[in-house]
Amino acid sequence: MATTSRVPAAVDALLTIIRAAPALSAIHITDGPSAVNLTDRHRLYIGWSPSGDQAVELQQRFASAGARTRDESFTIACYAESRAGDKDMALRRTKVFEIVAAVEDALRATVTTPKAPTLLGTVLWSELTTGSLTQEQGSDGSLAGLTFSVSCRARI
Repeated sequence: MATTSRVPAAVDALLTIIRAAPALSAIHITDGPSAVNLTDRHRLYIGWSPSGDQAVELQQRFASAGARTRDESFTIACYAESRAGDKDMALRRTKVFEIVAAVEDALRATVTTPKAPTLLGTVLWSELTTGSLTQEQGSDGSLAGLTFSVSCRARI
């Protein structure tokens, strides 16, 4: 069956991989945006970031003469967050980077997960590429958020 994009399959595969990662078992993982829930202190959003309007940005072009295949490049917006009722920003910052490090580790090929960088065969490759840290202090405590991107390349 022909497909116009590998984005849906790649996002689903990314969610599958990170939900299976033991280092992320205590993290609330959300597919896209969700309602604010301050009871979950550590959260990871796939296909959403608070500073962006797009869940995924993509580009396509013909892969060769004859227009039989296309190359697709896309970036999946992601966001990790750690919050607590205290004012210890260093702990929040450390925790949010630990969450993103666990995502990056889950995307690396290992003996047990050789298809992780290809998002279970949905893309040619994927990698964590960009990040932006935000920090907040308020009457409810401290929060550190890290917006990051998973960039992918596919052939369709």
